[in-house]
Amino acid sequence: MMKINIANETGKLSAVIVGIADDFGGTPKLKECYDPKSKAHIIAGTYPVEKDCVDENNALVAVFEKYGVKVFRPKNINGLNQIFSRDIAFVITDKLVLPNIIENRKEEVSAIDNLISKIPSELIFKMPAEASAEGGDVMPWNKCIFVGYSEKEDFEKYTVARTNRAGLNFLKETFLNKKVKGFELNKSDVNPRENALHLDCCFQPIGKNSAIMYKGGFKNNVDVNFLVNYFGAENIIEISKEEMYDMNANVFSISEKVIVSEKGFTRLNTELRKRGFIVEEVPYAEIAKMEGLLRCSTIPLIRE
Repeated sequence: MMKINIANETGKLSAVIVGIADDFGGTPKLKECYDPKSKAHIIAGTYPVEKDCVDENNALVAVFEKYGVKVFRPKNINGLNQIFSRDIAFVITDKLVLPNIIENRKEEVSAIDNLISKIPSELIFKMPAEASAEGGDVMPWNKCIFVGYSEKEDFEKYTVARTNRAGLNFLKETFLNKKVKGFELNKSDVNPRENALHLDCCFQPIGKNSAIMYKGGFKNNVDVNFLVNYFGAENIIEISKEEMYDMNANVFSISEKVIVSEKGFTRLNTELRKRGFIVEEVPYAEIAKMEGLLRCSTIPLIRE
């Protein structure tokens, strides 16, 4: 049996699931796409090819191995995009949550069945039918759990709305000893620059008490103000709309000191180093075209 444990986004990582890019099915048909960035790249003829995605994915795994992190991979399901494993399951404290994800992606969960079977069944929590969530919207942060979500009107209107009020309430009821704080996100099915697909596309805690943030990803100013007060303005690295679009918020912390980032994020990486972080740069710009990046590609299982 495996003893999972995740208290926050930055504790020293010792075990992680990393999604796979093999046999992801090539360029999908436009009608099969469920995010505006992928659609834009299909139309432009710039959708990523499998070999590039496999190379980028392997570069991420190599960094984890460099730091002695145990890496698990999903089983390969031919023709299925399994890169963004974050959304299909997530760990909070010693519990694994299996959320209700969009229909197109349900098959991805079966690819980690062998890992799920290593976790005691009483620590596996399945969301009820009316509750929807994806792991990109859920961030454990010590005594808090930050959750990106959409209220009923937006959830029913937008394909890119992935976490609903019932999903947020399920987390509140399951983790009674945590302060579960929901943030409504701005959504667009057509304009990727106006769309925060998940919370980790516009916000992420780093280090001990810092964060990366695109304020325009949040629907309500009161939520922006809450986070600025919570972390302190001086501890927040603000990113622009274009940097959000390039996925600058979606880096990944191996520890409070070490952050894996995309090598093209020149301004962000310089700023992180200025603040004392070790930045491990990897190529991930092709995978970014599918509106996901480094945090999206992982399910952390154990952090110290």
